[in-house]
Amino acid sequence: MKHITLTLLAGVATFGFASAGQAADLIINEPAPIVQGVVDSTGGWDGVYIGAFAGYGWGTVTDDTPLLFTDVDTDLTGWQIGATVGANFTVSEAIVAGIAADLAWNNLSGEDTAVPGITYDANWSGSIRGRLGFDGGAFLPYVTAGLAFANATVNDGTDTADATHIGWTAGAGVEIAVADNVSLDLQYRYTDYGSQDYDLPTAPLPLSLTSHAVTAGVNFKF
Repeated sequence: MKHITLTLLAGVATFGFASAGQAADLIINEPAPIVQGVVDSTGGWDGVYIGAFAGYGWGTVTDDTPLLFTDVDTDLTGWQIGATVGANFTVSEAIVAGIAADLAWNNLSGEDTAVPGITYDANWSGSIRGRLGFDGGAFLPYVTAGLAFANATVNDGTDTADATHIGWTAGAGVEIAVADNVSLDLQYRYTDYGSQDYDLPTAPLPLSLTSHAVTAGVNFKF
């Protein structure tokens, strides 16, 4: 009886060591999983795009006549609608740079607070800007700045003169991808167009122009 028991124990031990060895061989010899590729987690913002936008603007016309003891400001308010064209390119895993140009028709107007009857109108505006954004996948928050220009008109009740201003603009916004090649663009910009002389028959009138604008648009990428 004792002999039979020892024999059984020896058989079980032998089977156990053999099974453990086979399991170890399976673990050691199991090939590593093959990586099929790296998943692209960027938003795919690269490319050329065109778009349209509309928004609300407000600004200030300042009379810079040297004989005045204080500057006279006139508030402008109104709507604007325009078109934009631009291009984006990825500079790192999370940074997207780009350039954009826009042109808008403005309906910003106001009446002089010091001399009733004198009115000011900002007719059109445009800009050429750089953009720098963070690639958040479907979201692209960005800052933008560059050259700005605008045309405005002054009417003193008898005569009319216009001038084109050139200055600078800066702001921020966010693009939101709604389809493969379509995005919504929400933006705020402040613009200082500088001062220009308006050649009225009585005397040149130096005026400075600044504005704020909040716009919403849609862009189509190629």
